[in-house]
Amino acid sequence: MIVRSIIISALVATLSGCEQAREESPAKAPPPSAESERPSVLFLGTSLTAGLGLEPEQAYPALLQQKIDSAGLRYRVVNAGVSGETSAGALRRVDWLFREPVSVLVVETGANDGLRGLPPDSLRANIQAIFDRAKQLQPRPRLVLLGMRMPPNYGRAYAERFQEVYRDLARRNDAALVPFLLEGVGGIPSLNQPDGMHPTAEGQRKLAETVWRVLGPVLNKDGKDGKDGKGGKDGRLSP
Repeated sequence: MIVRSIIISALVATLSGCEQAREESPAKAPPPSAESERPSVLFLGTSLTAGLGLEPEQAYPALLQQKIDSAGLRYRVVNAGVSGETSAGALRRVDWLFREPVSVLVVETGANDGLRGLPPDSLRANIQAIFDRAKQLQPRPRLVLLGMRMPPNYGRAYAERFQEVYRDLARRNDAALVPFLLEGVGGIPSLNQPDGMHPTAEGQRKLAETVWRVLGPVLNKDGKDGKDGKGGKDGRLSP
C-alpha cells in the first residue's frame, strides 16, 4: 500500500511538472463545433482528458463517444482537455467553451492544485465558479464531476480535505460524482506510459469504464425517452 501511494504521488507530481510550464499561457481549446445538432457532452479537463501521448481516438472521451453511439443516444462528445492546467486555468477557459450550447458538463481538474500545495478551498472555489457559470446557461447543463485524490504521504489531513472538496461540490450542486478518475489505473505501471504519468490506451479504456458507470445513467435518463438528449425547462434531463 505504501509503495502504491508513492507511485501515485510520483504520477501526479510528474503530471504537475509536465504541465506547469504551460500554465502561464494555457492553450485555448476551440468551442464546441456547431456542425452537429446533437446535444453536446463537454469534457473540461487536463492532459488526462486530452489523452496526452496517444491518438485522439484513444482518449477516454472518444471511447465514451463509442459507448454513447452503441447505446443509441444522440450526444456528441467534445474533448476540451488541455495540458498545463490547474482549476484556475480551467475556470479561465469556460467562457470561451460555453459559446456553444452544452447539454452535459463533465469537469476533471484538481491534481495539479494538490501537487502545488494549493489550499483545497481554492480548488473548491474555482470548481464552484465553473459550476455557477454553467448554471447561467440556458438551458442549464447537467453536471458531472470527476474526483481526484492525493496519496496519504501528502499528509492525511490534507488528503482528506482534498477528497472532501469533490464530495461536497457534487452534493451542493446536484452533480453526478465519479469519486476517483484514476481508480484501478493510477500507480499501476502496466497501465501507464513509459513516463509513468499518463495512462496507456488500456489505461484510458479503464478510465472510460469508470466514467461510464456514472455518465451512462445521466445520459440514459433522457436519451431513452425519445427526447434526443434535450433538457427540460431548467436544462435537466427528464426522468
